[in-house]
Amino acid sequence: MNMPLNTSANASDPVEQARFNMIQQQIRPWNVLEQDVLDALSAVPREQFVAPEHQGLAFMDIEIPLHGTPEEAVQKGWNMLAPRVEARMLQDLRIQPTDKVLEIGAGSGYMAALLAHQAREVLSLEIVPELAELARENLLGAGVTNATVRLADGASDPLPEGPFDVIVLSGSVAEVPAALLQHLTEGGRLGAIVGHEPVMRATFVRRTGNSFETTSPWDTFAPRLVGFAEPSPFKF
Repeated sequence: MNMPLNTSANASDPVEQARFNMIQQQIRPWNVLEQDVLDALSAVPREQFVAPEHQGLAFMDIEIPLHGTPEEAVQKGWNMLAPRVEARMLQDLRIQPTDKVLEIGAGSGYMAALLAHQAREVLSLEIVPELAELARENLLGAGVTNATVRLADGASDPLPEGPFDVIVLSGSVAEVPAALLQHLTEGGRLGAIVGHEPVMRATFVRRTGNSFETTSPWDTFAPRLVGFAEPSPFKF
């Protein structure tokens, strides 16, 4: 996907100024400093991936409702993640131009567009039909040609397109899904937000042969993805 990069704010364009402020005031202070990630954030038009009624929230450090009423969006987890969380996930996964990426939870398609800006191809699975269609329309409108959205349950449906170099869960789970690890290539990485309220951990798993190395470098929070196992957080 080829898009022009914004290297500085255009003071005469309030949208470009807001995008510049988002990167400088939200993204960089969260230790997102890799230039290719900052370039993706500059190039992908975040404002095109939010509903018209939420345009004013596009660059704010909040989760944005994607479908239904705000109350329904919160209850069902139909929210766009805060930009700093998406950016930090993107940086820590270290996407390469040759990577084949699987995303679980397409939402509005924004994370898929960021991934597609860096990777060779992206497959994004979405279990909610309305969101799957929304993501397809948004990606098409933004000119993204190397990302595909498929209506599917990422927790249990088969993945004939695999294996993948990178798997991203764009939402939280109680534990790393062991079944998804088997769909990683040698050297492949999985990124997920793992745990329970009020504090979860960004968790990254790298495959080396039949071994998996796990790191959990930072705290955050994200709505639950549908369909994944929900074991009790309490151990006896």
